[in-house]
Amino acid sequence: MTTMTALREQAAAARSAAAGTTAMPVPRDRPESPELRFSSQLRAKKVERDGQEWYQIEGYASAFEQGYEMWDMFGPYTEIVSHGAADATLAADPEVVFRFNHAGTPMAGTRNGRLQLWADDAGLGQRAWVNPKRADVQLLVQALEDDDVREQSFMFRITSGQWSPDYTEYRINSFDLDRGDVGPVTYGANPHTSVSARSGEFLASIPNLPPIVAREAYERLAARSDLTIPATRATVPATAPAAPAAPTDAPKMGRSIAMLRTRLLVSDDDY
Repeated sequence: MTTMTALREQAAAARSAAAGTTAMPVPRDRPESPELRFSSQLRAKKVERDGQEWYQIEGYASAFEQGYEMWDMFGPYTEIVSHGAADATLAADPEVVFRFNHAGTPMAGTRNGRLQLWADDAGLGQRAWVNPKRADVQLLVQALEDDDVREQSFMFRITSGQWSPDYTEYRINSFDLDRGDVGPVTYGANPHTSVSARSGEFLASIPNLPPIVAREAYERLAARSDLTIPATRATVPATAPAAPAAPTDAPKMGRSIAMLRTRLLVSDDDY
């Protein structure tokens, strides 16, 4: 089994070869507006503002100078959001909304003055004042109080970034928040939604794949023309004994609905 260190080295070498003499500006296959998730201590409390009662929700939507693992089409690498990466976009007074899980009706926004953003040594901070009369707000606050929601996220566009000389680390030096959003999110193992970025999750799930899915994955990988089996990998001897035949009186097993459903889940439509 290839170690993570070896995977990183192979991925870095592939990036370097692909870049050639031209610096690669952003990781390959990275979404134009990536979503990054960070653990954050969220606080919600009732306050009075402008003669009305609001829930004030506060926390950090990102962390500066803290490396986290990411994947691109070549493999794993470390990504870091630089201190000062938000300065330019905050100075431009971006339009940003506060939402839960990047979906649904905005609960607050910079345009109406009920979302406040700032950057300090820790990261990108946000403070939102949301209406306690709204049902979605009540559910979110209850989830925060029950500690069911423990992460925050922000969506942005990279405006400046660079790779380390060995292509093992990517540093985001500047990003644009305009027309993006910030807010709490449910737990997610990986911040991106592209296939390349989810590669780490796929690898981790391989040992526990159901047999029918594992066989299908093996067949599809074997059909790819860009893959070769390393010479160091063990191969099955040509004289390997055949598997014993099943007893003639063994009961025949029919296809269950669950097996058919699994077949559908790994159909070509998903790729």
